[in-house]
Amino acid sequence: MNPSENYILEQSEPFKGILLHLQVVIEQTIPKVELKFKYRIPFYYLGGKPFCYLNVPKGKGYVDVGFWNAAHLTVHVEHMVTEGRKVIRSLRYASIEGIDHDILVGILKDAESVADKGFWR
Repeated sequence: MNPSENYILEQSEPFKGILLHLQVVIEQTIPKVELKFKYRIPFYYLGGKPFCYLNVPKGKGYVDVGFWNAAHLTVHVEHMVTEGRKVIRSLRYASIEGIDHDILVGILKDAESVADKGFWR
């Protein structure tokens, strides 16, 4: 097993279930992504460039799905959180039931369409 899979499987519930669900949705929506372990968290790469990451911040009670090229995203940005970050935006989930599939898939496809752009505008 790779370190990203270990990270996911070692999480307590409900975070493990959320992460596994997100992993399936991300990999089905963007089949060319590659799951790596960077910055001590699961990080998806697309075409050799950072795409999005999965993180369970200690003591926060949610899973964070952060998007690397968020400065270029235009779909469903009103559902994304910046909270003290200048560029990265993320979706946050405290339960599987809280995942809106249409919003997640829409943002993933939007992120794929701007994957060739840089981190900054």
